[in-house]
Amino acid sequence: MGMPMELNTMIVTKNKEIRLKSSNLYTLTKEGYRLYPLDIPLEIRKTKETKPVAIAKINEMTWKDGQTELTYELLDLNTVN
Repeated sequence: MGMPMELNTMIVTKNKEIRLKSSNLYTLTKEGYRLYPLDIPLEIRKTKETKPVAIAKINEMTWKDGQTELTYELLDLNTVN
């Protein structure tokens, strides 16, 4: 039996990211199993159609119960929050 999986080259947050206590670390939970490159700078966008708001590096990715959880670090912010 196969596992449906999606390969992503940008992080789309839809404003659901959670900032961790460390100033530049965030966590985001996405529905479904998704594969992201680790330790490579990726664009962060609010939606697929918007301009990039930041550049981040994914430090950790976990698959569990049909969800993907990312922990990423902001490297460069393009806009003001």
